[in-house]
Amino acid sequence: MSDLWDIHSPVEIKQLDIPALEKLCAQLRKTMIDTVSRTGGHLSSNLGAVELTVALHRVFTTPQDTVVWDVGHQCYAHKLLTDRYERFSTLRQQDGISGFPKPSESEHDAFVTGHSSTSISAANGIAKAKALTSDDGYTIAVIGDGALTGGLAYEGLSNAGRSDDRLIVILNDNQMSISRNVGFVARYLTHLRSRVRYVRWKQRVRTALSRVPLLGRPFNALLRDAKKRVKRSLLTNTSFFENMGFYYMGPVDGHDLKDLHQALLAAKTVNRPVLLHVETVKGKGYPFAEKNPDTYHGVSKFDPVTGQAPKAGDNFSARFGQALCQLAAEDDRIVAVTAAMKQGTGLTGFAEKYPTRFFDAGIAEEHAVTFSSGMACGGLLPVFAVYSPFIQRSYDQLLNDTAIMRNHVVLAIDRAGVVPDDGETHQGMYDVAMLRSIPGTTLYAPCNYKELELHLRQALYDTDGIAAVRYPKGAEPATLADYTPQYGAYDYFPDKGRDVLVVTYGRLFGDVQAVCHKRQTNGRGTAVLKLNRLLPLDTEVVCVAKEYRCVLFIEEGSLSGGMGEYLGSQLLLAGYTGHYAVRAVEEILDACTTAQGLHRLGLDADGIATFIEEETRRAQEAVHE
Repeated sequence: MSDLWDIHSPVEIKQLDIPALEKLCAQLRKTMIDTVSRTGGHLSSNLGAVELTVALHRVFTTPQDTVVWDVGHQCYAHKLLTDRYERFSTLRQQDGISGFPKPSESEHDAFVTGHSSTSISAANGIAKAKALTSDDGYTIAVIGDGALTGGLAYEGLSNAGRSDDRLIVILNDNQMSISRNVGFVARYLTHLRSRVRYVRWKQRVRTALSRVPLLGRPFNALLRDAKKRVKRSLLTNTSFFENMGFYYMGPVDGHDLKDLHQALLAAKTVNRPVLLHVETVKGKGYPFAEKNPDTYHGVSKFDPVTGQAPKAGDNFSARFGQALCQLAAEDDRIVAVTAAMKQGTGLTGFAEKYPTRFFDAGIAEEHAVTFSSGMACGGLLPVFAVYSPFIQRSYDQLLNDTAIMRNHVVLAIDRAGVVPDDGETHQGMYDVAMLRSIPGTTLYAPCNYKELELHLRQALYDTDGIAAVRYPKGAEPATLADYTPQYGAYDYFPDKGRDVLVVTYGRLFGDVQAVCHKRQTNGRGTAVLKLNRLLPLDTEVVCVAKEYRCVLFIEEGSLSGGMGEYLGSQLLLAGYTGHYAVRAVEEILDACTTAQGLHRLGLDADGIATFIEEETRRAQEAVHE
């Protein structure tokens, strides 16, 4: 039973020989390529982790042993081996399987790790729980070298290394060279230290020496000191992990099943935390991904035969990058910062044109913010381009390292609102609520490309302190392509009378305007107010809204802490006694397309029309009561 489609539990691969396992690895890769070509997803890293995943399930037994995958960039083979082959075609689709580990989806998924650098800390906690509850299972954290650029990974290493729990951290190194290869001797010692017999022999010698009266312990200490001196001269960089308290093993060829099997068995015999360094090739087995691993890291649909993807259309990210390049040509104080998202945030062109003014901080949003604040202290104009679901990781740095000092840092917040495909960990619903709590923040919400360019210029030159521009993933709404942005804090589109006012911002403005226009043509007075600048909220907005019997706020963001809640509180303080209601996000949104997500949240045209109809009826009923 070596065919992927016949495997319903990872236990079934334990008895397979090496040729059967190699056949299984080929089938895993083919399934991934075929599926991701139709659904999109994270391909390169997953292709590189196939043999590692197979070896893990051959040596360990989940869920008794716990594997924590850092992000979903490496977990596709794991999903396929844990009875999800038949559902794998639904990857990242509405009601399908997630692109990230998800305990509610399978008992073999231990922790939701949609954000990077969390695996070691989570595994440290799980291993400690096992120790305290007399559970003799192992806990394994699999982390890529990219995720090791995040500070949380080092916090986890520092704490975990002080324990004596059954914890194994596997560093899947597919790009960055962490340990140096220092000739034949270093390679030989590396290979030797990864053998089960060597580890067991060393432990037996240590135990035997400790039992020798008088001389045993001093001699043991002498050997240990001599060993450290030799390792420092031959394997210099291994001391980093060992100084953290880990037993270092590796590097091991991550595509050699025999070596992986031996190394994992050896790791099981060490009675303290282990760091197993595995070297893999990103995109392994698919030539297009091997040659261009970054392109195929997170990829949309493509032709698996040619590797070609449909030509991408224009989008907010690309327009942001173009606008920033134009502004940088006018002002050499402008610098761009990203957290390992150069392509995703549209900064590839900026990096090529202004290499000395472009900075990739790695997966370290906290550092990126404080780094930007430091550059602002030096008179530069830093623009930190970051995804909405990742900016929330840097709240402390925004508040304490930037806002308190009134340093001028511009945040280009990409992927705001409903984000397609990646699921609950990547939805951009919470940036407005977060920034609302930081004093002195200016926040813009463009609805189309022209307004994005205007707001970026305003954020750079018309504000101080933190200035943010938030925009969605994808293209501008077709209904707003011809909309001419205004320089002011809001746009007001009155109608006859003072019956109903609908307030909104961002890309929802197109559907809101269309729905309200239809109501107007049917003789039902409905005015629209579009917020251009969300923060600080212009006092005139409250004055305008107070004049209406019914005020409705429609928002593609969190209800709690959002702008709808904020305007409602300001109206209440101003003595407003009319009907007020908010349509915003009150749930965690799973994987879906943008259209599906907006529909589910009642934020598409039909949902907006229904909301306005229902709330105006409630307002009328309240008057009659």
